[in-house]
Amino acid sequence: MNIILNGENTEVGETASIQALIERLELTGRRIAVEVNEEIVPRSEHESHQLAPGDQVEIVHAIGGG
Repeated sequence: MNIILNGENTEVGETASIQALIERLELTGRRIAVEVNEEIVPRSEHESHQLAPGDQVEIVHAIGGG
């Protein structure tokens, strides 16, 4: 199925969770925030949140500064 990931069409498996996408992108353990269709998805829901065709997913890295 196709989703839009950070503005680009991306092919993912038919039953892809946010966690599976994070693992595929090798972002496991990183400080990131995930938004699906303009709604923040809490980290506690990444494994259970299933993506649907056409979902717009934004993944951003948290950057600290001082």
